[in-house]
Amino acid sequence: MNSTIWRSVIAGAATALSLCFQQLAVPVAILLIVMLADYVSGLAKASVNRTLCSRTGIQGILKKIGGLFVVGVGLVTDYIVGQAASSLGVEIGVNYAIGLLVTFWLIVNELISILENVSEIGVPLPAFLQGVIDRLKITIENKAEE
Repeated sequence: MNSTIWRSVIAGAATALSLCFQQLAVPVAILLIVMLADYVSGLAKASVNRTLCSRTGIQGILKKIGGLFVVGVGLVTDYIVGQAASSLGVEIGVNYAIGLLVTFWLIVNELISILENVSEIGVPLPAFLQGVIDRLKITIENKAEE
């Protein structure tokens, strides 16, 4: 009985969120899936390298939760910008633009992390993917130094 109630509550909440966020529902679902895949691939990498540590695992989970908060900040920003534009009589015509950009950026980062993890485990990557990863790492490092 309890599991049926919980499943109903989760299904109802998921339906309400998808109706509320419309075009953001699928990208956020994809983000959650790639976050889980990144976490699992990170655990596998740590296990292979014999560096498995609960502290690092918890930090990874907190980092992913922080990413979801960043998506939330993007959504709030979208709402504020939309309300401000509406009060000025300006119709933007785009919903959730900042939230979508943040979500896509996080998805790309998670995918890169997954590729790095499986590469370190020993899974061979096509040369072009390895090149993309190397260039992105260099770009990120250069931006961090600026």
